[in-house]
Amino acid sequence: MTVRYGIIGSGMMGQEHIRNLNLLEGCEVTAVADPNEGMRAASIETAGGATGFADYKDMLSAGVCDAVLIGAPNDTHHSIMLDLLETNLPILCEKPLCTTSADCREVLAKADGRAAPVWVAMEYRYMPPVQRLLQEVQSGTVGAPRMMSIREHRFPFLEKVGDWNRFSKRTGGTLVEKCCHFWDLMRLTLESNPVRVFASAGVDVNHLDERYEGRVPDIIDNAYVVVDFENGTRGMLDLCMFAEGSYWQEVVSVTGAAARVDAKVPGPARFTVDGAERASEIEISHRASKDVIREEIEVDHSILSAGDHHGSTYFQHAKFRDLVNQGHGTPEVTLLDGLWSVIVGEAAEESARCGQAIDVKV
Repeated sequence: MTVRYGIIGSGMMGQEHIRNLNLLEGCEVTAVADPNEGMRAASIETAGGATGFADYKDMLSAGVCDAVLIGAPNDTHHSIMLDLLETNLPILCEKPLCTTSADCREVLAKADGRAAPVWVAMEYRYMPPVQRLLQEVQSGTVGAPRMMSIREHRFPFLEKVGDWNRFSKRTGGTLVEKCCHFWDLMRLTLESNPVRVFASAGVDVNHLDERYEGRVPDIIDNAYVVVDFENGTRGMLDLCMFAEGSYWQEVVSVTGAAARVDAKVPGPARFTVDGAERASEIEISHRASKDVIREEIEVDHSILSAGDHHGSTYFQHAKFRDLVNQGHGTPEVTLLDGLWSVIVGEAAEESARCGQAIDVKV
């Protein structure tokens, strides 16, 4: 069965989704909704002739799709989700689920009892090196995991339509917008929920010379965040948004009494000196033997070149397509997962402002 996709929001991320869906058997982008004529036209061309709509409500009324992806700006997710939940269409919602935990809770309440699946797009789970790290942890390579660190040293936020990603009010703040991926990975890997968050962060380098109607962007560009979990494990994030010269963009490390496993992920090829794709790596450091095993993780070049997320968008879509075709089942990334990732991000933003640790709960 070919799944017909409707895309709401056809900017940078929406177009990445379209390129990946073009690669997947059994997927066809039949509709694109975006109020921006230029982005809409570009996405229609990328999709190979999808029907365009200025208003997503008209797309829903037209009956031209079997599933819907939300790739619109963060602060529109809440209202779009409330409308989509009135339908029986499967939904894939880009992260963050909403910009506030209060809005997320309203979405969860409305979705309660809904038959069609709602999947939150936490694609970092599906990066091949991260998948391998998860396999190693789950198979007991490290023993019981006790510590997890994630370092992301990357390029600044890119320019987007209407400059919506320059202000925390529209994004939720960097520690929600960008970092919800990492709180999700920590919960998944450590198999526990957070109880406490402490952050030290700043707006120190990026976008300070920019002005939008006289306003200076307020989005955090560097941070350290520590997260304590119910089961006694802890996670730490080291984020820098002005470090695109780094060879590895993400390094995800999990340590237990037996070993440490590192997943090393390069940044997008378009930000490298030579424009070439780089392989990711998995590294396993055994405590007893002192042996260190390194292995390159290869990803098909056509998948890598379809986006900026090391193939994860493609592999996520393959799983979502299979769920839609199956007609029943639970998404691998649930609305509750989406809520938790926003709760932790909100707490980190608050902690960075007040200098105190913040207790968290659902």
